[in-house]
Amino acid sequence: MTDQQLQQLIFRIGEQLKARQATVTAAESCTGGWIAKVFTDVSGSSAWFDRGFVTYSNEAKQQMVGVQDATLAQYGAVSEQTVREMAQGACRAAMAEYGIAVSGIAGPDGGSADKPVGTVWFAIAGPDGRIIAQRQIFAGDREAVRRQSVCWALQTLLDEFLTN
Repeated sequence: MTDQQLQQLIFRIGEQLKARQATVTAAESCTGGWIAKVFTDVSGSSAWFDRGFVTYSNEAKQQMVGVQDATLAQYGAVSEQTVREMAQGACRAAMAEYGIAVSGIAGPDGGSADKPVGTVWFAIAGPDGRIIAQRQIFAGDREAVRRQSVCWALQTLLDEFLTN
């Protein structure tokens, strides 16, 4: 996805959120605030984006968005269970109707047989407690994995929650 396509995607998300009088937040680990950055690249985004959370460490995930210690101990930071808690906790902390959570292994180090470099877990939460959680495995270097993660999360928010 080009920068222009990403900007168009954010514009469409913003229009849909404004029409719903709703807000979105993000709890980001491997993307390091990139989702918040692209949201705030759009003039007027304060109407639908108030805050996001960079929860890079396990401690930050616990303190900022309420991930349980037991979840991290049992499943690890890069897991469906953790991103579900991140998305729900971010929505609560930001009082937002929609929440995006991203946790993954962007590389070049940190991968394992079970979770190779490029593994990223996402959870997207919407109104009425609906949550979609999915794992993707992206190819490329650290920058490519992170960029693909941002694009995938935003496209999924639009497709699964905001287009209907």
